[in-house]
Amino acid sequence: MGFNSEFLLYLAGHDQWGLGRMVSADDVIEELLRRRGLVSRIFANREVLHPDYVPDTLPHREREIARLAEILIVSAKGERPSNVFLYGLTGTGKTAVAKYVVKKLVEKASTYGVDLNYAYVNTRKFDTAYKVLASIASSLGLRVPHTGLAVSEVYRRYLSALDSWGGLHIVILDEVDFFVKKNGDDLLYKLLRVNEDLTKARVSIIGITNDLNFVENLDPRVRSSLGEEEIVFQPYDADQLFTILKQRAELAFKPGVVDDSVISYCAALAAREHGDARRALDLLRVSGEIAEREGAEKLTVEHVRKASIELEENRVYQSIVSLPLHQKLVLKTILEETSARGQTSTGEVYAKYVERTKKYSLEPLTMRRVSDIISQLDMMGLILAEVVNRGRYGVTKVVKIRGDLKPIIEKALRDVD
Repeated sequence: MGFNSEFLLYLAGHDQWGLGRMVSADDVIEELLRRRGLVSRIFANREVLHPDYVPDTLPHREREIARLAEILIVSAKGERPSNVFLYGLTGTGKTAVAKYVVKKLVEKASTYGVDLNYAYVNTRKFDTAYKVLASIASSLGLRVPHTGLAVSEVYRRYLSALDSWGGLHIVILDEVDFFVKKNGDDLLYKLLRVNEDLTKARVSIIGITNDLNFVENLDPRVRSSLGEEEIVFQPYDADQLFTILKQRAELAFKPGVVDDSVISYCAALAAREHGDARRALDLLRVSGEIAEREGAEKLTVEHVRKASIELEENRVYQSIVSLPLHQKLVLKTILEETSARGQTSTGEVYAKYVERTKKYSLEPLTMRRVSDIISQLDMMGLILAEVVNRGRYGVTKVVKIRGDLKPIIEKALRDVD
């Protein structure tokens, strides 16, 4: 987890380091550097365990690489390929394959004297039309101010930069389903029709989504503009995850630090979570960081267990702080209503939620919408919502906070209050 500000403040008031005096944040850093040194005893190159690292080979994705390359190969000759959508659960290699194939094609095109470039945008991170267009434009060397322009002006500048350049631009839109749910599909429609506004340059789109039904939910005018090819990525199994982790571990760790039993354990845990390679890599990296903090010389299964708990807590925390406002208000209401009795009902939650919205001068959502939010929070695993038959008193939904998550929920809501 690293040292956050709360932890440093705590250490500043406690002599945890045997220095015989009160310690400051500077003291902590100096002491850590003295104890651990500047060279890690665990890691040789921890960067290869981060999800944005693209290795030289991608095990168990040969079929998907070949399929995407078949579709995009004409780009190396300067011809515009079909748009492509990559589908699959989180951590199934979609982003890595897209970057891998496109980078290889850009390298090959340069040997033929073809102007081919690409832009990669994670639309969960760049979550407005302005930010997406600015990020795409920056890949052509175009500088766009963080704010101050109309979206139409950013789009116009991008078109102008494209035609001035005159090449083929491949735009990779990652987590595009998230962006469309939040902002609508107007920008996607513009980008799909962008070639109509160009005279010299051409653009091709690669969309990456976790939602297998993404295209079906688009506006008909957007669907008709796609003209797309589709590639579906299946989850990895435990054996495949072991191969991936083994490959990365040989680059990430110093010799003798991690053995196959630890790698197998990481792979098995991640295989239970829908074959998520990203989760597996995070487990291995955080396990190494925990071993490093503890001054260990080797990774053990116990380090992996600790990493699993740490990652789960971080996942829950991030999912709460990123909730929309009214979902946070409903969750906070449930937390307060269950603190004394352990459980509450949907009706009681709604009544208190309405009071809370008035306090903040907000328009409350309907009872039905709040009931939907409660179901969503239940699906996220933050609460437990169960329909109970109370005989002549009718049927009601009983709501409880997941007991093991209560401290994390309290902290997350407190931090965003």
